Amino acid sequence: MARLSETTLTLTCMALATAMVGCTVGPDYERPDVNVPGCWNHATAGPDETSAADLQQWWTLLGDGVLNDLIDQAGHANLDARASLMRVAQSRALRDFTAGRGSPQADAIGAYSRMRDSAETRFAAPGMPTDPYDLHAVGFDAAWEIDLFGQIRRSVESSQASLEASIDDYYDVLRTLFAEVARNYVELRTVQARLRYAHQNIDAQRQTVDLTEGRFNAGLSGELDVAQAKLNLANTEAEVPALRLAEIQIINRIAVLAGRYPQELQMDLAGDEPIPDAIEPGAPGLPADLLRRRPDIRRAERELAAQTARIGVATADLYPSFTLSGVFTLQAEDFGDIGKWNSRAYSFGPAFRWHILDGNRVRSSIRAETAATEQARLRYEQTVLLAVEEVENALASLLQDRQRLAALRRSTEESERSVGLVREQYANGLTDFQNVLDMQRTLWTQQDRLAAGEGQIVLDLIRLYKALGGGWPMERPEPKGPDSALEASQP
Repeated sequence: MARLSETTLTLTCMALATAMVGCTVGPDYERPDVNVPGCWNHATAGPDETSAADLQQWWTLLGDGVLNDLIDQAGHANLDARASLMRVAQSRALRDFTAGRGSPQADAIGAYSRMRDSAETRFAAPGMPTDPYDLHAVGFDAAWEIDLFGQIRRSVESSQASLEASIDDYYDVLRTLFAEVARNYVELRTVQARLRYAHQNIDAQRQTVDLTEGRFNAGLSGELDVAQAKLNLANTEAEVPALRLAEIQIINRIAVLAGRYPQELQMDLAGDEPIPDAIEPGAPGLPADLLRRRPDIRRAERELAAQTARIGVATADLYPSFTLSGVFTLQAEDFGDIGKWNSRAYSFGPAFRWHILDGNRVRSSIRAETAATEQARLRYEQTVLLAVEEVENALASLLQDRQRLAALRRSTEESERSVGLVREQYANGLTDFQNVLDMQRTLWTQQDRLAAGEGQIVLDLIRLYKALGGGWPMERPEPKGPDSALEASQP
C-alpha cells in the first residue's frame, strides 16, 4: 500500500509539472518598425546595385594586393577583434548556463559521522544506549524548478538575443577594423605620393638655383634672384621631414591594427607604391537595406530583444515558483550494510515559494526593466538614424570630391605647363624672376593638393562601403575561435 501511494504521488507530481509548463508572462518581442527614407539624396548613378559579395569584401575592388594581405592579417591578429571574439564565447557560455536552469539538477552525496546521543535531554529514554556509533550514508538529491510562468524561458530568450548581439558586435568590430586598415593604407600611399611630388619640386628648384647663379655670374641678374631661389628651395625641403614623420606614424598605426609591432612593417610599407584606384561604386541600394546590412543596427535590435525578454523575467516574480525535489540515501551504522534495501531513506515532493510582501520591489523591478526597454528602443532608432546620416555624408563627399579632383587635375596640368613656359622666358630674359617663384610655388601647392585629392576619393569610397555595412557576412554565422575571424567573413 505504501509502495502504491509513493507511485501515485510521483505520477501526480509529474502530471502537475507537465500541465503547468507552457505559460509565459511578459511581452512577446516584435521587431520595431522604423520609418526610413525611400531613397538617398546623393545616390550615385551606378550601373548596378552594389552586390552582397562586393560589400562583403569591398577592399578587393581597390585592386591592391598589399592592402588585401594587411586586412587578412588584421582579421586574424588584431587584438580588439580577438577580444570581441572572446566576448562571443562568454555570451555563448552564459546562454548555456541560463538554459541549464530548465533541466533537472542532481547531486551525488556521501557522508560519514561518528555520533553519540546525549542521555541528559528530555528526549532521552531510560536505559537508552549512549555508546558512540558510526553512520555511513551515500545517495543523491535532485531538484527540478518547474518553469510555470516562463521565467527560465524568458531568461534563455534574453541570453540568446544577447549572444546574437555579441556576434553582431564582433562583426561590427571587423567592419570598423577593415575600414580603418584601408583608410590608413590609403593615407600612407597619399603621403608617399606627396613626398614624390616634393622631391620632384626640390629637383626642379635646385635647377632654378643653378640657373639664377649662372645668370648672376654672367651679370644678367642680381643676387636677389639667387637668394629668392634658395629661399624657395629651403621652404620646399622643410616640408619633407613632416611628411616623413607622417609616413612613419601611419605605418606604425597599420602595424598595430594588424596585431604586430611597428618595427615589423617599416620595410614592407616604405616603398613607392601608388594610391589604389578609385573605382566607380555601384548603386547603394535603398536605406531600408541598412537594417539587415549594418551589424551595429542588428546589434542594437538584438539588444532591444534581450531587454524586452527581461521584462518577462521580472514579471514572473509576481507569481509563485514551483519546485520538485527529492533525496534518496542509503544509511547504515556498518558500511557493509549500505547495500541492503532496508538501509534506504528518502523524501520527495513538490514545494512552492510566493512573494507575498516584498515592499513593492517586484513591481518596481518590472517598471525599471520596462524603462530600460524603452531606452533600448530609442538607441535602436538612433543607430538607424546615424547610419542613414553616415551614408548620406559619404555619398555627398564622394560626389563633391570627384568634382574637386577633376578641377585639381586641370589646374595641375596648367601649372606644370606654366612653370615650363615661365622658366624658359626667364632664361631668355623675357620675364621677371618673381614670376618663376610664383609659378613654382603654385605648382608645388597644386601637386600636393592633387595627391591629397586622389587619396580623398579612395577614402570616400572606403567611408561609403563602411557606411553601407560592408566587410561582414550578412547571414550572421557564429564564429568559433580566433582563427575563424576572417574565414567567417568570406562568402
